Amino acid sequence: MNKFIKVALAAAPLVLAGNTTVSAEEFVRIVSGPSGGSWYPLGAKMAEIFGKIDGISVSNGPGGGVGNVLDVNKKEAELGWTYGHTAFDGLKGNAPVFKSANPNIRHLATFYPAGLQTVVPKDSDIKDYGDLKNKNISPGKLKWSGYAAAKMIFQKYGFTVEDVKKNGGTVHHVGYSDSVSLMKDGHIDAYTALTSVPQASLLDLEFSPGVRFLPVKKDILDGILKENPGYIQIDISKDHYKSISEPVPTLGAVTIMVVNKDVPDDVVYNITKALWENHEELVKVKGVWKSVKLENALLGAALDVHPGAKKYYDEKGVK
Repeated sequence: MNKFIKVALAAAPLVLAGNTTVSAEEFVRIVSGPSGGSWYPLGAKMAEIFGKIDGISVSNGPGGGVGNVLDVNKKEAELGWTYGHTAFDGLKGNAPVFKSANPNIRHLATFYPAGLQTVVPKDSDIKDYGDLKNKNISPGKLKWSGYAAAKMIFQKYGFTVEDVKKNGGTVHHVGYSDSVSLMKDGHIDAYTALTSVPQASLLDLEFSPGVRFLPVKKDILDGILKENPGYIQIDISKDHYKSISEPVPTLGAVTIMVVNKDVPDDVVYNITKALWENHEELVKVKGVWKSVKLENALLGAALDVHPGAKKYYDEKGVK
């Protein structure tokens, strides 16, 4: 009975003394990324910005690209950070990452590109991904898009995560901060993250103990891009990390935000409007936001755009 009363009160308008009716607030939950990455602090700032909109209350919580798609689809969150290719795979239920389709996600906005970045100690004898088949590695948490991308790369080089374990290596499913600690203490041979370029944890490792970035072979990159157009190629260079002398080709992806299809159109419209009208506030949080442009808000949108977001983009002439 108590559960029923709580649900009824949450769904109905609140009637106060004097017959004044006040609509209940719409609660918007954002799932972003891990601490130490770019998504979480940007998600926290978005929660602050969106929380100023009349009629909604907003929270931000940690997450990962794959898990966020699942959470938004199941209405365990209203907004989620992810990648264009992950959202498309999630929508369709493409294996092996997803076990079933996730039809309730919609595109809200495209943000900035990210890169799959794998580092090894600078004096390591590891030269490419193929050398990781028996090493101690940290490829990301189980429901992170970075882990899904790392597994795919490993397979293209002829081995799996299970092979790493069978060959005497170890696999650590931990976040950015723990990965940094493990590498500094000499407990892992390689650390992989699909994240903004540059990224704080990798800058930390570049400073001490010093790292090298592994490239992805051209034929492997070309094959992946042909299989999944949600991926892109990017080059990590000295513009990102000062220790890099020659550009390092790697797999890239477009960072996006998805929204549950049932979030009211007016709420999504106001959120989309607030997102783009507070651009400078987000730049103050992370410099990567300088590359985020309104004209690219629908770039790589492999999902239907939520009608509330589409209304705003139509007003601004964004195609």
